[in-house]
Amino acid sequence: MSKAKVVILSIVHQGLSVTEAAAVHGYSRTHIYRLLERYNTGGIDPVEPRPPIAKSQPHKTPEPLREKIIELRTSLTKMGLDAGPISLQWYLQREGLPAPSTSTIRRILHQAGLIVAQPQKKPKSATLRFEAAQPNETWQSDVVHWYLQNGTRVEILGWLDDHSRFLLSSTCHHSVTGQRVVDDFTKLISTFGPPYSTLTDNGQIFTSRSTGGKNAFEYLLAKHGIRQKNGRKNHPQTQGKIERFHQTLKQWLRAKPRPETLQELQQQLDQLRHHYNHTRPHRSLGGKTPHEAYESGIKATPDQPPITHAWRIRHDHVDKDGKVSLRRAGKMHHLGVGRTHRHTPVLILVDKTSVTITNEQTGELLSQHQIDENKSYWRNQLRPPGRWPTE
Repeated sequence: MSKAKVVILSIVHQGLSVTEAAAVHGYSRTHIYRLLERYNTGGIDPVEPRPPIAKSQPHKTPEPLREKIIELRTSLTKMGLDAGPISLQWYLQREGLPAPSTSTIRRILHQAGLIVAQPQKKPKSATLRFEAAQPNETWQSDVVHWYLQNGTRVEILGWLDDHSRFLLSSTCHHSVTGQRVVDDFTKLISTFGPPYSTLTDNGQIFTSRSTGGKNAFEYLLAKHGIRQKNGRKNHPQTQGKIERFHQTLKQWLRAKPRPETLQELQQQLDQLRHHYNHTRPHRSLGGKTPHEAYESGIKATPDQPPITHAWRIRHDHVDKDGKVSLRRAGKMHHLGVGRTHRHTPVLILVDKTSVTITNEQTGELLSQHQIDENKSYWRNQLRPPGRWPTE
């Protein structure tokens, strides 16, 4: 039993006066009265000696450093840049200042009212993360919408390397078409080489699988032997890295004046791409920037042989004008079969360079056509060119 408890019990149960207890136990009367007050308020346990209160707190973050953390958080947020504890820690180190732990920075931001609790968010441990092992192993892509100053709705097409988070491309357009996807992807291949695979959603600009054919992007992938992967419907988490980048993208754009033209918007996107790739280290990359992570690894390449001869089969009917319509690589073409065969059920065989049409019931060869992407009408090569009388 502690000496303080003995003193109080001797007063309470043995009848000693405060003066007598002070003389016997060597305590001052003031201290004994303080102990009695604790006893009367909370019983015998609070009488126990309390640890001394430090007159100074050597580990407390200095006030100037606290103010610098708050200032950085405010200014970075206004600029549309990431300003979480890890980012703030890196900015402090870059300026040669002592950087507290991320938990200390988070506590300072909470105390300053600069962090709003979001209990509805799932912890990161609840999410299964997948990451490509090499640069160029998988390129993710998606489209996000934005608005110009006059309210015009535009679209932004982005390409991101899954392994390094390197932003390969971010371009804006009035509308992202299948041809635009092909054009941008072709430029990326010429700059960075062909990837092993791509990962996108099931939008028609990326795949025509749902209609049983192939679009221009799919033909381009087959040409280079690139594997195509598509996320499940209504499951954007599969393309999580490009989706997460879009949050950074929108945060950046919200902090900038609304652009009046696509050219102004593209300038903002180019500035973000440079900052995102070269300036700030990424927490998931062990402190490397995306550009450093992309350049430090051995690049993956396609492992499938390019498809040089592929058949596509379609069932259709010749229309009343003697033609058959065929969509190829995202474009509609009209094939002249002949009015003699109007309403005939046909089998259409498409390869890399030509289209052959036969009578589905008899197998009779009706027409052959040379594929020409620059023309909307492909004539029947079995007939000499020129006008034919109505039959």
